[in-house]
Amino acid sequence: MRILLVSTYELGHQPVALAAPAAALERAGHDVRCSDVSVDPLDPADVAWAERVAFSVPMHTALRLALPLATSIRERRPEVPLCFYGLYATVPTDLALVPPSDAVIAGEYVPGLVAWASGHDPGQPVQLGRRDRGSDTPLPARRLLPSLDRYTRLAGPDGEHLVGSVATTTGCSHRCRHCPVPVVYDGRVRPVEEAAVVADVDQLVAAGARHLTFSDPDLLNMPGHARRIVQEVHRRHAELTFDCTVKVEHILRHPDVWPEWREAGCVFVVSAFESVDDTLLAVLDKGHTAADASAAVTLLRAHGIEIRPSWLPFTPLTTAATLSDLLDFVIAHDLVANVDPVQYAVRLLLPEGSLLMDRPEIRPFVGAYDPVHLGWSWLHPDPGVDGLHTELSALVERRVDQDPLVTFGEIEERVAALGGRRRPRPLPGEVSRGPDGARFRLTEPWFCCSEPTAAQLAPLAVPY
Repeated sequence: MRILLVSTYELGHQPVALAAPAAALERAGHDVRCSDVSVDPLDPADVAWAERVAFSVPMHTALRLALPLATSIRERRPEVPLCFYGLYATVPTDLALVPPSDAVIAGEYVPGLVAWASGHDPGQPVQLGRRDRGSDTPLPARRLLPSLDRYTRLAGPDGEHLVGSVATTTGCSHRCRHCPVPVVYDGRVRPVEEAAVVADVDQLVAAGARHLTFSDPDLLNMPGHARRIVQEVHRRHAELTFDCTVKVEHILRHPDVWPEWREAGCVFVVSAFESVDDTLLAVLDKGHTAADASAAVTLLRAHGIEIRPSWLPFTPLTTAATLSDLLDFVIAHDLVANVDPVQYAVRLLLPEGSLLMDRPEIRPFVGAYDPVHLGWSWLHPDPGVDGLHTELSALVERRVDQDPLVTFGEIEERVAALGGRRRPRPLPGEVSRGPDGARFRLTEPWFCCSEPTAAQLAPLAVPY
């Protein structure tokens, strides 16, 4: 069978969510082509060639971008079965999948995807089967993807370097209520075979990668597993640097990891701080407080590792004061250079199945389901807060290539105009100070929980 796999967005990285299933499909005897429309338009010749088309949808942005492509393919080739696979595959319950040969597969999707490609029943929409330990996992077929120089790079004091991305696990052991992962995995974690991860890193380094992003929802969900992989990768590629995503509570729970990982090349950690409002953090079931977030910054910096927080500033509980408090935290912890400005414009997403829908603090503000934006609509009780969100969203998209220090100043002015400042501005770095000079970051500023930008949506006005 001729299978076309399509990715629309994978955080600016070369999409392993195409390469890994492509290898399994090839092993099963299928011919596979991969298309990453985040870097190249979908080729009509590939669509004409395909007998089946599957879309990788690991995040909200990816699904939003995939749906118009699927609609266009359905209109032009209605006989071709379609499949959506990945974390967001089951989000749109009204998805226009028509023939019985269509499918959606969330969770551990590779076996179901291979079955579907072979014309068999793919199984349940959500599949959480455990991976067979010791199984011969095929090496992701990265040769089918655009080269690493088409993707995000590591920028830092010594210039820019090519980046590869791998995951040591899928799922997450936590149930943060605003996150899509527990909707599918419900606190479960599935390890990726250690040898398979290391072998994939080997081929990424051979392809030119000098930095590695561990794309796990939390690299310390399985700390022993992660530490063994990091140790082996460092043994084989001593000059390779890396970044990872870790929850605040895990940063603090495993203090002995950080000197070890700094020695192994860790240059920054992404962590979902979300807010400095402890009331909201409790509603989200984040498992940490603002004081814990401050302690995490201090702990990592003690070992020469910077933190890059992600934020959720706009929710029904947002006030001008909470926005001002967030900005003050960033200033006092010398994090202005560590935060991509898009983070200050993130608005709560409530997709189908959201664990926040039964929270009394949120539910009164929720309106109708919006099939275009793939989530429940909500309005803030203060129209000024919604207006500020619209203003900041436009600002950060216009200023995407501007110095974040300048953009931060503009954001501060707009928050202050809403009446946010209640006390004197803190001194920069008065709680914690980072290193002077350029700090490590990835050149792709967008992330999994943001709405697609106008620039991302524009090429899909005429999908192919």
